[in-house]
Order: sequence, then structure tokens, then C-alpha cells
Amino acid sequence: MSADEKRLIAECIQGNTEAFGVLVRRYQERLFHCVYRLVDNVEDAQDVVQEAFLSAYQSLDGFKGDSLFFTWLYRIAVNTAISLKRKRRALARIETGDEGERAFEPADSSEDNRPGYALEQAELERRVHDALNRLSPEHRAVLVLKDLEGQKYETMAEILQVPIGTIRSRLHRARLELRALLEKDEEAK
Repeated sequence: MSADEKRLIAECIQGNTEAFGVLVRRYQERLFHCVYRLVDNVEDAQDVVQEAFLSAYQSLDGFKGDSLFFTWLYRIAVNTAISLKRKRRALARIETGDEGERAFEPADSSEDNRPGYALEQAELERRVHDALNRLSPEHRAVLVLKDLEGQKYETMAEILQVPIGTIRSRLHRARLELRALLEKDEEAK
């Protein structure tokens, strides 16, 4: 942890809310992108990030500094997102309505000028997004952390508070399950 982060955290504990504002501005966007991939909804991601920062602020005096501040904050946010997905999954079993609107990021059409490229990419993203939504929160979390966020196994284990072996096995099972879902969707076409 940097000296600047230690100073900001110490100031926060002493009641300086402006110091926490610096930490929020420093990590808010990065945290949002990870959480968005987990919850697949802009409003839910904003709520989860806000809740994570609030929770972090309220328990800041319990932060021991054993890990980086962002890793600790990330763990809070990921756990909050997983809890939200579990609640939604349980609610979806009870209700038989549709899942609500989904927010998709538009494909970057500047990558290739070939006609239809953007449409193909958007379709592929939609298929992967749909398949990710059908995974358990634990499998989705490891896939997002590793394959989309590029986190190391050690960091993932710290964030999710499970052994590295569990991370590896969940990741393996999640990739197999995602592949099976995508293949099943392709066959259904």
C-alpha cells in the first residue's frame, strides 16, 4: 500500500471525509466496470458500488492494511454483487416475469470497416452476456475477475476469501459451463 493511501486512510479514520472522497474518485470507475460485469445492469452496478464504498467507509477502522486498499474494497464490492445476484436469482424463481431491461455497451465499430462486423460483435457479446447471466454468482465472479478483469489467482483468492485451489477449480468449472451454454445456444439456432 502506498504512503499516500495510508495517509488518506488515517485521515478518514480521524473523520476527514474529503480524504475518503479522494479514494472514491481514485477507484470508483475501475470498481464500477468490474461490478457492472457481475450484475449486468448499470443501475444495479451503481448501487453496488455506492453500497461498497459506504460499507468500506463504515468499517475503515477495521482495515488492517494486510492487503491493498483496492483489493479490500474490491472484495466488499464483489461480495455485495454476488449477494445481489443471489437475491435476484431467488426472486426470479419465485416470479415468472421477465428479467427486466439489460444494458449493453455498444460494440466499437472502428476496429474493422468490414460491413456487418459491428453487428456480429454485438451478437457475440449478447450471447456471452446471456450465458454469463445463467452461471451461478460464484462462477460468474471468477470468470469476470480472471478473464475480464485480468486479476491474479492470489488477488482473486483474497477478494473472494477462498483458497487458490478453489479459485482454480471454480474457474475451470465456470469455463466448461460457459462453453456448454454457448454450444447449446449455437445448436438451438
